[in-house]
Amino acid sequence: MNKTGRLVVHLILIAGALLMVGPFIWMILTSFMSLGESTRVPPVIIPSELRWQNYLRVFTSFPFLRFYWNTFSTTVAKVVGQVFFCSMAAYAFARIRFPGRDFLFLLILSVLMVPSQAYIIPRYLLMADLGWLNTLTALTVPGLFSSFGTFLLRQFFLSLPTELEEAATLDGCNHFQIYYKIFAPLAKSGMIALAIFVALWSWNDLMWPLIVNSSPLKMPLSAGLSTLQGQYGTDFPLLMAGSLMAIAPMILMFIILQNQFVEGIALTGSKG
Repeated sequence: MNKTGRLVVHLILIAGALLMVGPFIWMILTSFMSLGESTRVPPVIIPSELRWQNYLRVFTSFPFLRFYWNTFSTTVAKVVGQVFFCSMAAYAFARIRFPGRDFLFLLILSVLMVPSQAYIIPRYLLMADLGWLNTLTALTVPGLFSSFGTFLLRQFFLSLPTELEEAATLDGCNHFQIYYKIFAPLAKSGMIALAIFVALWSWNDLMWPLIVNSSPLKMPLSAGLSTLQGQYGTDFPLLMAGSLMAIAPMILMFIILQNQFVEGIALTGSKG
């Protein structure tokens, strides 16, 4: 490719990057505006002064720290649960031969073909029968396992050489020892990729928390911030300040783990 072609490609990529980061920059600028500036027509791009008090009002307008704790605790539980349960199930489907293995795996994959909205009502009725409505348990338990996580890690385990398993078997290891001592450490990149997926999904989940919980003290950040959108008006600077603080941990996590995330996704698709 000549210099002109590379210049055109870079200009297109820069334009795409600006389009992607544009809403995020607008959110940051709005979080420092006054309410009048945020709703002015034509719109104000640069605030007249930086109003840091908008961030302080987040903690006084509603139980923001409680929302943060609810989100953090449920996200950590889901990440640990899915990495553990999905990796064990993936190892069984990838490396252990047992009757009905392929049929059971097809049943798990069939869950991916059904929209998640289709089983919201059955899941809600189950939570009601168990007496888990308005509890963090209802936000956590349904997310401890996923078909996607099982499929993702199964592909990773399939890419590992069978010689490792055969050598461990000759040394007297059982299946759990092979999984725990050999395959799990080698699948670290895939597990980190799954952990990032689960953390993003759990941190941003909105529909299920709004359905299963009505108590403000049991809501995560996504549901709690949605209460700032009033019927007759919305305090956009307050909402943007809260949203910025809400997404900061996920941005930081992705920046720190982006190399492992890319490596895990690349290696996961190496063998089907």
